[in-house]
Amino acid sequence: MSAPATNASTDAANLGLGLGPLLLDYLPVVIFLAIAIGLGLVFLVSNLILAPSSPDPEKTSAYECGFNAFDDARMKFDVRFYLVSILFIIFDLEVAFLFPWALALDEIGMFGYLSMMGFLGVLTVGFIYEWKKGALEWE
Repeated sequence: MSAPATNASTDAANLGLGLGPLLLDYLPVVIFLAIAIGLGLVFLVSNLILAPSSPDPEKTSAYECGFNAFDDARMKFDVRFYLVSILFIIFDLEVAFLFPWALALDEIGMFGYLSMMGFLGVLTVGFIYEWKKGALEWE
């Protein structure tokens, strides 16, 4: 007479844990979440205890945007900041399309290559137009 085959989930259920086999399969996920939440709380509390509470004057000074950080939010703002950020986003998206294209170039063949060259051509024309109009010049 041979012993019946058992697995860890049925053994744990028989030991009185009260968890069914389906719930016991999620135990590693629950443990991972508990550790992640615990570490997050430890880092937040240690930051409140150890970090300096008086900010440096350099930290509250104007940064990249050109005006003080704690002034009125309705003050006039130079549109060049928006223009530079939009141009950055446009050309950053170009690079985001280049990575998957380069990885799949063997499978997409000549049509994919020519399509990307057309895309890069349009972006290059746009870049030259912006350059000639002086959008990249900072006075």
